[in-house]
Amino acid sequence: MADLFPDDLPQRPRGDELREDAPLADRLRPASLDEVIGQDHLTGPEGAIGRMVAAGRLSSMILWGPPGTGKTTIARLLADSVGMRFESVSAVFSGVADLKKAFAAADKAAEAGQRTLLFVDEIHRFNRAQQDGFLPFVERGTVTLVGATTENPSFALNAALLSRAQVLILQRLDHDALSQLLDRAEGLEGPLPLTPEARDALVASADGDGRFLLNQAETLYNAKIEEPLDPAALGSFLQRRVAVYDKDREGHYNLISALHKAVRGSDVQASLYYLARMLTAGEEPRFLARRLVRMAVEDIGMADPQALVQCMAAKDAYEFLGSPEGELALVQACTYLATAPKSNALYKAQKSSFKSAKETGSLMPPQNILNAPTKLMKDIGYGAGYSYDHDAEDGFSGDNYWPEEMEPQSYYEPVERGFEREVKKRLDYWDKLRRERAPRSSSEALAQHRDG
Repeated sequence: MADLFPDDLPQRPRGDELREDAPLADRLRPASLDEVIGQDHLTGPEGAIGRMVAAGRLSSMILWGPPGTGKTTIARLLADSVGMRFESVSAVFSGVADLKKAFAAADKAAEAGQRTLLFVDEIHRFNRAQQDGFLPFVERGTVTLVGATTENPSFALNAALLSRAQVLILQRLDHDALSQLLDRAEGLEGPLPLTPEARDALVASADGDGRFLLNQAETLYNAKIEEPLDPAALGSFLQRRVAVYDKDREGHYNLISALHKAVRGSDVQASLYYLARMLTAGEEPRFLARRLVRMAVEDIGMADPQALVQCMAAKDAYEFLGSPEGELALVQACTYLATAPKSNALYKAQKSSFKSAKETGSLMPPQNILNAPTKLMKDIGYGAGYSYDHDAEDGFSGDNYWPEEMEPQSYYEPVERGFEREVKKRLDYWDKLRRERAPRSSSEALAQHRDG
């Protein structure tokens, strides 16, 4: 009988082997999934990970989320939770040779009856060919793949790999989650040398990154500071801008909400006030640039398409100039947004179209608008009867582009403000032509093609 645990079988590292001088973030790593902060939607009893662990069987998965949200920690705890061997590689430092060694070790472990969880950090950095190399080992169960990425998997990973792995989205840690992390740090190391306002400022400066927050806390502990620092002193000590909270402890979440609503309400003066409050308090300008971009697409959209262009230009200008000169570009973008015509038609169209797409599943588009690169596809009707719009009167065929099992829907309803007034005229014009030309179904187009 084969030895279940041969001496030369690679063993996963044990969490209790950490040195006393290990970084604070490592010493505070959760020992079980229920200690993971901020990801209850995945690790809780009703979450995807919680259900897999309860069943004792893991599927391959891609953990997608911002830095410092617990991707590596969750992967290690997953292996422990279901008794799997943990193997880890990083796409930054590893190549094909390292992957071959990992797969060989996994094969050897499988012969001994032990399953392997292969954690691949920064998996998006592997090229397409390298990603294809995972497929046979995932398919035959040599490894259960857990990849971690900060990039959108739809663009960064092969479709073949995505079809074999479930994408799980980790959330940026919010203020409460980050505060819990600091509570754990203080439980281990003692109170931080900060005033309550400075402690809140430290949490806000982490921008959702738990690892960064703990590294900053460790810097403060190592400095042996005797008197508590206020927000200004904290920013000077860390050489990093941190948001200052006034005597009412009005944090950056309240201020960014006020800024967003002032812009939405077209109050340019109040918008500039709240933007100034945040910039002079030491808020990270890149955070504000991201939120201005969001306002442009959520609250203005097609009412003034230049709003998004202005915001992206302001972001680029800030990156080029830096502070304080680049902050004027953010002021310009904010002013443009607040004075622009408003419409959330695009935002509503996104929500309703996404909802419809999820509800209708994988309905096929009509055959007449499908490409037919092979003879077989032509024979079964792909592309048959397609009307090339540029050859039609007015450059508009009026054909039906919806799946035959689905009635045409209306997601985008432009308002009578700004540029959307012109867009509405275009839609009304095309709708009129479409009614006059009675669009055919794809089956009618195919029958006409065959009869002809």
